[in-house]
Amino acid sequence: MKNIQPKRPAFLFLFLLLLAGISACPMPDRSEHRETVENENVENENENVENENVAPIIEEDPNRNPTDAPFDVATIPDNAQRTESGLASRALRSGTGADHPTEAATVTVHYSGWTIDGENFDSSYSRNEPASFPLNRVISGWTEGLQLMVVGEKRRFWIPEELAYRGERPPLGMLVFDVELLEIQEPAPPPPAPSDVAAIPSTAEVTTSGLASRVITPGSGSEHPAETSTVSVHYSGWTTDGELFDSSVVRGTPTSFPLNRVIPGWTEGLQLMVVGETRRFWIPEELAYRGERPPLGMLIFDVQLLSIE
Repeated sequence: MKNIQPKRPAFLFLFLLLLAGISACPMPDRSEHRETVENENVENENENVENENVAPIIEEDPNRNPTDAPFDVATIPDNAQRTESGLASRALRSGTGADHPTEAATVTVHYSGWTIDGENFDSSYSRNEPASFPLNRVISGWTEGLQLMVVGEKRRFWIPEELAYRGERPPLGMLVFDVELLEIQEPAPPPPAPSDVAAIPSTAEVTTSGLASRVITPGSGSEHPAETSTVSVHYSGWTTDGELFDSSVVRGTPTSFPLNRVIPGWTEGLQLMVVGETRRFWIPEELAYRGERPPLGMLIFDVQLLSIE
């Protein structure tokens, strides 16, 4: 970064300019001069306010190993940007993107983390592999901090213990991270509740156990999974009041599991399906969580069977 000379106050520049031409030019009207100075001072104040809201860029050694402790690892520098929660950060490199991730986004990052004594306790750089995770599944300092970033940006965070592991597990105390944001994946919009979510329609197929279902999209396969099969599915689940309580569609990742390790309504219902099929299930409470844990009552699932193993 180039050294930037402090900006001369506008009134000093005007004074010198006037002094240089005083013998050749008539004295300007003082009210006009005061108005000009006041306007420029207001502009400078606005510019300073805007700059205070931007984390300053740190000049970094391009040859520094990304796992080496930063020079300011021990204490939060005075010119770091701070949030109300106590999170502090400074930009190491500007980003190329324009969008900030939301709390529900999945991000891909490179990062290194240190305790304040300079010990490197984790680094994706050491593994030569970026890490991906939903922002709402990590420590709260990361959840908050990465929402300040754009793709391509690299930022240093000082995360107080109450926004890290809260003293419940090591590493303890304030933690320092360098984070490089590589990619943002926002979740798909949540699927709307089905129009027949509140009650089993008369067109549904009902088994002797009380499980009800109907085909939404026919499948292309001919094989049905067995009780011991492992299946891969996309699904969304609602309570009878239309509340979405779980969805692999929103997460953007299919789910795989053995059929004999899930609720009885799934174990029975998915054996009715073939690959490529999407089916809606109305699962009575006794075939779901039996009132032992939420969600309670009858549950409705849309399930797409992707593969059978």
